[in-house]
Amino acid sequence: MTIPVHLVDDDRDLLRATAQTLQLAGFDITTFTSGREAIAALDEDFPGVVVSDIRMPGMDGLELFAQIQGLDAEIPVVLVTGHGDIAMAVKAIKDGVYDFVTKPFATDRLIQSVRRAAEKRSLVMENRRLRAAARDVEGDLPLIGQSRAMLRLRDMLRQIADTDVDVLVTGETGTGKEVVATLLHRWSRRAKGHFVALNCGALPEQVIESELFGHEPGAFTGAQKKRIGRIEHSSGGTLFLDEIESMPPESQVRMLRVLEMREVTPLGTNEVRPVDLRVVAAAKVDLGDPAQRGDFREDLYYRLNVVSLAIPPLRERRDDVPLLFGYFAERAAKRFGRDLPQLSAAVSRHLSEHAWPGNVRELSHFAERIVLGMQPEEVSGAGKAAAAEAVPLPERLERFEAEIIRETLRSHGGDVQQSLAALGVPRKTFYDKLQRHGIVRSDYAGKKG
Repeated sequence: MTIPVHLVDDDRDLLRATAQTLQLAGFDITTFTSGREAIAALDEDFPGVVVSDIRMPGMDGLELFAQIQGLDAEIPVVLVTGHGDIAMAVKAIKDGVYDFVTKPFATDRLIQSVRRAAEKRSLVMENRRLRAAARDVEGDLPLIGQSRAMLRLRDMLRQIADTDVDVLVTGETGTGKEVVATLLHRWSRRAKGHFVALNCGALPEQVIESELFGHEPGAFTGAQKKRIGRIEHSSGGTLFLDEIESMPPESQVRMLRVLEMREVTPLGTNEVRPVDLRVVAAAKVDLGDPAQRGDFREDLYYRLNVVSLAIPPLRERRDDVPLLFGYFAERAAKRFGRDLPQLSAAVSRHLSEHAWPGNVRELSHFAERIVLGMQPEEVSGAGKAAAAEAVPLPERLERFEAEIIRETLRSHGGDVQQSLAALGVPRKTFYDKLQRHGIVRSDYAGKKG
């Protein structure tokens, strides 16, 4: 995305020259010849930087800065003056001006100042977006995400929530299978009943049948009192069986009959009790694949698999990571009584680059550590720095150059003339570099931004 810069100067010749300098550096420039015009074009959602001369008739640069402070104190303002007033510069910086540049200035001095200011503004806007996303979450158990996969998943949940069909949910560990099961319950007519969850992999084989089906006194050694099983307790509500692939074979046989007949027989009795049952089962392996299914009964798989929902891992929906992080950070801040921290460049980079093998659960714990003020080892960048140092300098420069060219083409929708102007290189050099880096210009045509 091209960074917007509002440039303000009453000297039209200097305004035009400075605008061209910043445009060649890759910024999106809008020019104004007065402070009043500039302030009228700003609001608190402005994502860029304001660069203004100080000495102007009417509203000067310092007055413009004061007005911007009232609008949004976090919009970076770079002030430019030809008078070298040190006292004015010191006061302006103390008041919150991002930087103070004196004329005549080196081109690189202004460009670097604007670039750093833009990075700061980008982090501010990202933090605001995360806070807004956290506030917009519906309820206390969200299924957050705006990726296509998550939008489809939420639509499917709402379609089937009230249908009473059994559902099989698949997904890697930490993707949120219990969240899906809970939402199916909450969004259904069964919400007034119990939501009963059982992790089939967490119970010993000799205990799971009693937990599921219940027992009568004396049914086995130690069974002194009658116990209502999870299945019967969930009647009228929803039964969630997590890690169902871990259910012992003997229990699978009894569970298959429960699903077929909608009735349960507790251990130690011949009494058959009808149940109003809706089962949501979750597995972290593909039960449809015989190699992964192992000793899980094929007929039980097909009986459960009336509707199948797959939750994508976090690495396949990276656009959802900032939204999820914002929600978890907001929740952690309330839980620990801490202020929500500003998102640093290192944390932002980690959010976008990390593969998140632990999925949503890992991201939640990461957000908690950030809120607690702990700098996770993975954010320090030491490992990345060491890896970067192992790459020879010429190769690193080649990669950097290729990325600049790609970003420029992306920003200008593949337009050659605009890209040449932004890069400041001759046409032949430009095409030579495209060929050397294997960049196809037409890939960027019509895809601005």
